Amino acid sequence: MTDDDAAAHRVTCRLGALLDARGLTLVQLAALTGVTVANLSVLKNDRARAVRFSTLTVICDALDCQPGDLFQVAPERWPASGRSA
Repeated sequence: MTDDDAAAHRVTCRLGALLDARGLTLVQLAALTGVTVANLSVLKNDRARAVRFSTLTVICDALDCQPGDLFQVAPERWPASGRSA
């Protein structure tokens, strides 16, 4: 992912925190969902460019969560000389 790609959105994935809270590893989640460890790692490390609804559904089912628990939108950062409130 380039810096331009990272700047294009502020959506971050909370998969790591949800796994920690449930005492699960990526390998265990992969076994529960059928999603590869590699794909889960991409998601966990905020390198995903898209997520299929089917993948999101099985992750949410396995973690007993909602999509909003899995993703958040980071606050917008204004340049120091940028816009005023």
